Amino acid sequence: MTSITAITLETADAAAAQRFYSDAFGLDGQVRLRATDAPTNGFRGFTLSLTTSQPANVKALVDAAVDGGATVVKPVAKSFWGYGGVVQVPDGTIWKIATSAKKDTGPAAQQFDDLVLLLGVADVAATKRLYVERGLDVAKSFGRKYVEFATGTGGVKLALYGRRALAKDAGVPADGSGSHRIAIHSDAGTFTDLDGFAFESLAS
Repeated sequence: MTSITAITLETADAAAAQRFYSDAFGLDGQVRLRATDAPTNGFRGFTLSLTTSQPANVKALVDAAVDGGATVVKPVAKSFWGYGGVVQVPDGTIWKIATSAKKDTGPAAQQFDDLVLLLGVADVAATKRLYVERGLDVAKSFGRKYVEFATGTGGVKLALYGRRALAKDAGVPADGSGSHRIAIHSDAGTFTDLDGFAFESLAS
């Protein structure tokens, strides 16, 4: 089964970004950093999510991100599906921190269960077909609205959403241009998808 093993975020200051992700989220192997001066503007077409086991952990992770310089896009709040919030971290990446749990079951911890990459694409069905041809297995599919792929042995969950729907969920305008500033590492080979998202081999 093809799986997503890691992602690389591109930023003007890779060392500072590495410190942020290590201190705020405890991310090391799943998220890599590399320096770039590629122009980018507005919504980059993707979000990253940390899902955790309880509301207290959501608050702990969001507080740590803000302490590290992140900006709150959507304040932490309850909703019909659970509890969560959205922040934009210093390198410009948008992160959603959430849980489906309604109540705490233990003390707050700066811990998460899953790292999820959501790509906002122009045509969910067409991108789904391309990814399936590359060996990714579909775990959930809701027509042309949303697709989630099986994680396999990788450390990153991958899902597709319409670009405007994803921007709305994140609480930001959908407009954007320039580099996505992300590369996706997998065993699917090296290719660029229909929306310009770059997939790189494991060794890249």
